[in-house]
Amino acid sequence: MLRGGWLRTGDIGRRDEDGYVYIVDRAKDLIISGGLNVYAREVEDALAAEPSVAAAAVIGVPHERWGEAVKAFVVPRAGHSIDTDALMAAVKAKKGSHQSPKSIEVIAELPQTTVGKVDKKALRAPFWQQAGREVN
Repeated sequence: MLRGGWLRTGDIGRRDEDGYVYIVDRAKDLIISGGLNVYAREVEDALAAEPSVAAAAVIGVPHERWGEAVKAFVVPRAGHSIDTDALMAAVKAKKGSHQSPKSIEVIAELPQTTVGKVDKKALRAPFWQQAGREVN
């Protein structure tokens, strides 16, 4: 739907100095932690680059001091075990401390929507409902 001449897709992008446009993430997946923007996709990519990780999903969870904290869910690659402290340190080294997950949950598989995408709404629900806020 066009509003004010703009097509609102829900995507967040950036333009480089040469005018190229890059889609960075979805607006609903943006995590604001301590006033800093954390793009879930960037953290997921950093986690997925680790040899022990088959798949990763990152969400923001309520945090009293920072507003939101970065939380990751990871699926181990077959034959590997997950060292959550090592994963957090690896992301911190690649992306900085504000983007490093503050907690990582190891799960057998990520929940999927009916079209086969990761169901982040299902991942967020227990945390935000517990905090008395609506899940988006």
